[in-house]
Amino acid sequence: MTQTFQTVGVIGAGTMGAGIAQVAATAGCKVKIYDARDGAGAAAIARNTEALKTLASKGKLSPEDATNAAARMHTAADLGDFHDCDLVIEAIVEELAAKQALFKSLESICAETTVMATNTSSISVTAIAAVLARPENVVGMHFFNPAPILPLVEVVSGQLTSVAVADRVEAASRQWKKTPVRCKSSPGFIVNRVARPFYGEAFRVLESGGADVATIDLVLREAGGFKMGAFELLDLIGLDVNLMVTKSVWNAYFQGARFRPSITQEEMVAGGLLGRKSGRGFYNYPAGVPAAPASAFGPAPTMLQYLTESDALDPLIERVKAAGIKIQSRKEDDPFGAGTFRVGNATVCLNDGRTATQIAYEDELTNVVTLDLARDFAMTKRVALAKGDETSTAALADAVGLFRALGIEVSVIDDIPGMIVARTVAMLANEAADAVLQGVASAEGVDTAMKLGVNHPEGPLAAADRLGNTLMNAILVNMHSHTGDDRYRQSILLQRKVWGESSFHPA
Repeated sequence: MTQTFQTVGVIGAGTMGAGIAQVAATAGCKVKIYDARDGAGAAAIARNTEALKTLASKGKLSPEDATNAAARMHTAADLGDFHDCDLVIEAIVEELAAKQALFKSLESICAETTVMATNTSSISVTAIAAVLARPENVVGMHFFNPAPILPLVEVVSGQLTSVAVADRVEAASRQWKKTPVRCKSSPGFIVNRVARPFYGEAFRVLESGGADVATIDLVLREAGGFKMGAFELLDLIGLDVNLMVTKSVWNAYFQGARFRPSITQEEMVAGGLLGRKSGRGFYNYPAGVPAAPASAFGPAPTMLQYLTESDALDPLIERVKAAGIKIQSRKEDDPFGAGTFRVGNATVCLNDGRTATQIAYEDELTNVVTLDLARDFAMTKRVALAKGDETSTAALADAVGLFRALGIEVSVIDDIPGMIVARTVAMLANEAADAVLQGVASAEGVDTAMKLGVNHPEGPLAAADRLGNTLMNAILVNMHSHTGDDRYRQSILLQRKVWGESSFHPA
């Protein structure tokens, strides 16, 4: 296969730059690595060579291919050595002036057709290119760390990026066995923007006293289906790194409410509690993750009365039937909800963004217990429940007993709007919808980026289609009404999907 780019220059020999160099060399490109620090380029090649040997020893690469890839990497003495490169990728410090100065120097050295790619995760591609004579040659090529492993590359077009240049970078990414997603230059691009609610809502739950750190993570993993809880992931990334990205996106969007940073995170960063790299963050290391507190439980129920239907609850009702619990027919005159049933003394309502106390008052129901969303009620190992202020302890025990009878563990949290999973999934879908509305990327592109870039189990818009855009919209409307916080204003595109009874991914 003829490579789109024959000779690739990589500037910056840190973890990201070295990883990009390894990817390009493994794909068959000649690679030149430059770093202003003495010996950094050679050290990067040495690390990459060992990494390639390891891959060969595990059978993931042939010994010959590993040797050849290592032989394609060379150090560059200075920027002048990049004169014959047809692609140069910078992975230097995240400072606009530094990137502009670098590309300006390269423009006087490289050919007029040389593509200059930035691996920036937060700086405007349009701004980087603004000082150049040939801004059409500048494109974002945002890899995710570790670059040799994670498949996603965001191919970012600035206002003046040539379509042909973006096309070439997309084609090269595929040749390098990556999955490229096209997007336009905007704050956070796709992943760093759309992922903000995953952390933001966890902080809101914590700061409102809804649940503790361990419980929030447990519910996000075992009910929400996420690979890691928000606080576990923050510890892994580094609280300081995550806060920097959050502030960057927040400031770029004129300090909009939906990107507002957390005071708790600010305090922890100020105190040096950065996560794994500092030995302590939300958890202590290497002590490990503390277990969530055990939940109370009640006796197994014998009957469930299904009051109002919801597609999202259908898999749960099937589990109820399989457990041999009798289901009484639905009553047509009962209050409408996102999905409501009675078990024992409890009136269990699928969360629609309202608190259990609010539902009891507005819908004139008694002993209300709200049920948080689960990614898949057919398979979930855990659910979260919350009782209203007037709900009896006996009613809560009846609700917990139902789920324990189904083999589902229960986390009981405080009565907060949106609970944990519901608010997180709705906010992810809302931000994704806004990104599509604003032309940042397609719905398919956003979902692909979120699955591959941050390992979400499902794209946020696919999740909204499956769980119901009406339910997502209701959660946001009710949370906005309850809190008065503009972060919960619903996307116009999400509203259109509800009004038009359409989906983000039509069949």
